[in-house]
Amino acid sequence: MTNDPATLNQQGMIALRQGDAARAIKAFAAAVAADPAEAILHYNLANAHALAGNAAEQLEALNAALDCDPYMPHALLSRGKLAETQGFAVAALADFKRLLAAVPEGDTAGGPGFQTGLAHARAAVASDTANLAKRLDAVQAEADAAAPPAEAERFRHAVDLQLGRRRAYVHQPLVLNYPYLPAIQFFDRGLFPWLPQLEAATPVIREELKALLTKGGDGFAPYVRYPRGAPVNQWGELNHSDAWAATFFIEHGVPNPAMREHCPQTAALLETLPLFDLPGRGPVAFFSLLKPDTAIPPHTGATNIRSIVHLPLIVPQGCTFRVGNEERTWIEGEAFVFDDTIEHEAINPTSELRALLIIDTWNPFISAGERELIGRWMRELDAHGQGPSGFSAA
Repeated sequence: MTNDPATLNQQGMIALRQGDAARAIKAFAAAVAADPAEAILHYNLANAHALAGNAAEQLEALNAALDCDPYMPHALLSRGKLAETQGFAVAALADFKRLLAAVPEGDTAGGPGFQTGLAHARAAVASDTANLAKRLDAVQAEADAAAPPAEAERFRHAVDLQLGRRRAYVHQPLVLNYPYLPAIQFFDRGLFPWLPQLEAATPVIREELKALLTKGGDGFAPYVRYPRGAPVNQWGELNHSDAWAATFFIEHGVPNPAMREHCPQTAALLETLPLFDLPGRGPVAFFSLLKPDTAIPPHTGATNIRSIVHLPLIVPQGCTFRVGNEERTWIEGEAFVFDDTIEHEAINPTSELRALLIIDTWNPFISAGERELIGRWMRELDAHGQGPSGFSAA
């Protein structure tokens, strides 16, 4: 008998097609002995044992195949189905999940039989996930009733991540990444006890904005303003477009006297708030206009050392804002604070104007002492011509 593994494998495949399990086992066993590192030979031997009804030997051969190639799709499917047949549901699901992770969605390789197996694996995993979701949703209902809101929300997000209902987002700052800060999408209001003071001024701020717009919107300019030759990437449609426009009370720490004249009460209020006071970079405070049928594409901000505050002033029904895996609707007069170094986007699908007051403040997890150190750090960098540019907020 030949010792060539390819020839032996061919002989085994002929025997399999003819339904001769004993001859197939003999040929594949010899092929495995000749080339024990080849996963497909172990897998073919497993199929021969399956034809013979040798479940234990089939499992051993599948284990050997996966020792050679831990993500061999056909072996994972076969071992999962064998475990399922034997009543080992947990082991079957583990193999089905590895299989689905190894085979890209929409991959049509492997033939009709393999595709049928993939569909079976997906259905088994989906059924198990649905059953788990029911049980965990019951736990979530208890948390919503008994736990503090922030804790209940964090638990809900953890459950959703585990079930695949959300994806996790992290900091992706464009300019400065300050390490070891928590990646919180929307901050707890309790970290900003001055928000009610800002919200109480909503009617006054809105009226000053409307008066400014009635006068012709002096000072508003496109928010996105890349110079010629710069890579605009996702900003192509909004670059130098007034579909997203802004006028600044303070830009990179520099006040705008014209806005103090146009909107004196808003300007005076801003002076009382604990804004992001990093000279040359903050604070930033401005009116933001998003025209009808306009979307701000997914993007991330400059640095996580500061947080962004939105105070909704004019919000048509249907406008939405997403940070990471959480979407919210703006509610006029209700401020929220978020980390703009986590991917976010805004949509105004309506036929009306959306308007916000946007300001920045320090990340609440940076202490007063650290703020002083960061200021000294930036001054040293600036003195050596190495400082990062101003931080925008959106």
